[in-house]
Amino acid sequence: MASSRSSAADPLGDAVARALAASLTRPGRVAVALSGGRDSVALLCAVAALPEARARDPIAIHVHHGLSARADAWQASCEALCQRLRVPLAARRVSVDPADPEGMEAAARRARYAALSAAAVEAKAAVVLLAHHQDDQAETLLLQLARGAGPHGLAGMAEARTDEGGLIWLRPLLRLPRSAIDAWVRSRGLAFVDDDSNALPRHRRNALRLAVVPAFARIFPGYPGTLARAAALQADAARLIDDLAAQDLAPLDQGGRLDVAGLLQLPEHRARNALRHYLRREGLRPPSSSRLEGILGQLTCARGDARVDFVHDGAHFGVYRGWLQRRTPVQPPFERAWHGERELALPHGRLAFVDAVGAGLSAAAVAHAPIVVRSRAGGERLALDASRPRRALKAWLREAGLPPWQRAALPLVFCGDALAAVPGLGVDVAFLAGPGTPGYRLDWLPDD
Repeated sequence: MASSRSSAADPLGDAVARALAASLTRPGRVAVALSGGRDSVALLCAVAALPEARARDPIAIHVHHGLSARADAWQASCEALCQRLRVPLAARRVSVDPADPEGMEAAARRARYAALSAAAVEAKAAVVLLAHHQDDQAETLLLQLARGAGPHGLAGMAEARTDEGGLIWLRPLLRLPRSAIDAWVRSRGLAFVDDDSNALPRHRRNALRLAVVPAFARIFPGYPGTLARAAALQADAARLIDDLAAQDLAPLDQGGRLDVAGLLQLPEHRARNALRHYLRREGLRPPSSSRLEGILGQLTCARGDARVDFVHDGAHFGVYRGWLQRRTPVQPPFERAWHGERELALPHGRLAFVDAVGAGLSAAAVAHAPIVVRSRAGGERLALDASRPRRALKAWLREAGLPPWQRAALPLVFCGDALAAVPGLGVDVAFLAGPGTPGYRLDWLPDD
């Protein structure tokens, strides 16, 4: 549903109408992130005046960070505006750690987006509108350029994206300069709050806006539009790079595992691109250039089944039998007694005891001795076949093809001092349920 108003009369309303018409294809409310500042106030007022948005029962969401002495006044201002517009307001308070290792700005941003997402889902919203504009996009490009970012970083902020939960995030004002929003707000006499922290040059974006942007705009009169166009071109380049990475990974990927030999046969620049894409696909932040080279160096120098382990962005990876895969972290030793419950909670997952007949761990065999579930200590032995001698558990696990980290995480079920069963591997013949007799099937449900 496109708006009938002309862009000259209402550029914000037209921008919102176009964004909703292009992206909103399912039922649900329209949510607007409202800080109380000029841009978000303008966005909410444009939404409230738009019939097609009104039909979606719009809601404003305000996040109270508690970082400013004026935070309560900002929330009160948002409440007054929403009352005047007859738009409900959902206010959320968050805690931000000033000592966060990534910096207070990053911590506040994470907390803000988490609160916006939770409030939008609770309100049954299909879309969240954010008030970033063209000047914000140009500043983002300059900041990413100063950090040495590649095409994905230089692409800046996306106009539209859908998160894993299906919630749509839109920036309908991203093609409008700040001057257009200023003029729109002045023409309507709208009141808004000023965040005093925007004048503090200790924040990089503020320093850029205060010291660099004015000089840049004097030298290049097309600012911010020219930089916003550059960001759009970088976004196209990033999509092409992703398409190439997906093509390169397709024959190398087996259920999330990556064929290391195949990866290293690619030209170096494509191997870097494929590995970077693989890590991003795992939901991780892209590594720095030096970190990426270090990971590829480990993979290149490894011979045969040499042990390769690395951690990136909190995720653990290992190589086993030539396959790179995400792995569970090493677990500290554990021990839990089982008292007949259907599921036994362990530090890294749950062990389910499922009723069975003629299979699994014999109910009669375990009724006369205490059952303990614990981690491997080494030296355990198991007989899975009555016609074959008892073998070391290590040999059984290696034969089963389990990577070392999965072997270490497996819970072992002991009946008294005897190893009775290993989930996913089998039950010792001395503890196996006979035909027609009750038993327990053991299902290991790791957290990861």
